[in-house]
Amino acid sequence: MSKTHRTPSPTSAIPQLSRREKLGQYILLTRLNRPIGIFLLLWPTLVALWIAAKGLPDLDVLFVFVMGVVLMRSAGCVINDYADRKIDPHVKRTADRPIATGKVTPHEAIVFFAMLCLLAFILVLMMNRLTIYLSFGGVVLAAIYPFMKRYTYLPQVFLGVAFAWAIPMAFAAQSNTVPVDAWVLFLATVLWATAYDTMYAMVDRDDDIKIGVKSTAILFGDLDRVIIAIIQAMIFVAMIILGQSSELGFFYYSGLALAAALAGYQQFLIRKRERDDCLKAFLNNHWFGFVIFIGVVVDFL
Repeated sequence: MSKTHRTPSPTSAIPQLSRREKLGQYILLTRLNRPIGIFLLLWPTLVALWIAAKGLPDLDVLFVFVMGVVLMRSAGCVINDYADRKIDPHVKRTADRPIATGKVTPHEAIVFFAMLCLLAFILVLMMNRLTIYLSFGGVVLAAIYPFMKRYTYLPQVFLGVAFAWAIPMAFAAQSNTVPVDAWVLFLATVLWATAYDTMYAMVDRDDDIKIGVKSTAILFGDLDRVIIAIIQAMIFVAMIILGQSSELGFFYYSGLALAAALAGYQQFLIRKRERDDCLKAFLNNHWFGFVIFIGVVVDFL
C-alpha cells in the first residue's frame, strides 16, 4: 500500500489547542510515547560507563547520562521532524506528526529543540572540562543528522556517529580520558546503528524511493541482508577486541553469545524483506543491546 497521501497544508487553520493538548503534541514530537530510540542510545552509553568505571559508575555521572540520553534523543526527534516538515504532510505514515498537521509550528519546534539541548548542556556542566568540550560535537551531530538523507545514501552511518558520540563522552566523564577502548566501542556502536537503522529503512524503502529520501537500504539493494550480516559480524569482532582489552570474562561473552543469537533471529525476520518483519527485526535490537549490557554488569559483579 502506497504511503503517498495528500493532506492539508500545515499553514491551514488549526483549532486552538488547550495546554494539555499542546503538551500531548510535544510528547508526540519527542517520541516519548515510543521509547525504542531511547533504549538504542542508552545501552551502549551504559556499557561505556560500566567499562570506564570497571563496575558501577559514579551516581552523578550515571544520572547525567541517563537524563542526557532522554533529552538528546528527544531533541533529535524534534529536529528530524523540522527537517522533514515539507515532506511529512504529503506522506501517509508521517502526515499526522505535530509539525505536519500544524499543531506545532516550525518556529516552536526550533525553540523546543534549543531548550532540550540547553537542558542537556546544563547537565553536562556538572561534568569535567573534557566532557563539556566533547558535548559540542554531540549537539552538532544531532543537528545535522536529519538532513543527511537528502545528500547521501549513508544517513544510517551518520545516525550511528551521532548515537555513538555518547561513548567518548561517557569515558571522559567517568575517567577524564578517552582511551582506545572507547573508540573500539564507538566503532561497534556506529556499526550497530547502521545495521538496525538499515532494517528500519527496509520498511519504507519503496516509498522512500518515490519521495526522494536516501538510505543504506536503497544503496545496498538486493545485497541488504548480506551486508547487514557482514556489519553484524564486524560488531562482534569489535566487541571481542573490547572484551579482551578490558579483561572481561565469562558473563560478558555469554552476553555476546545471546546477542549473536538475536542477530541470527533478526536475519531470519528480514529474510523475505516484508515490512512488518523488518520492523520487528529493528525493534528486536533493544534486546540485543540489553543482553550485552547485562553481560557487562554481571561480569563486573
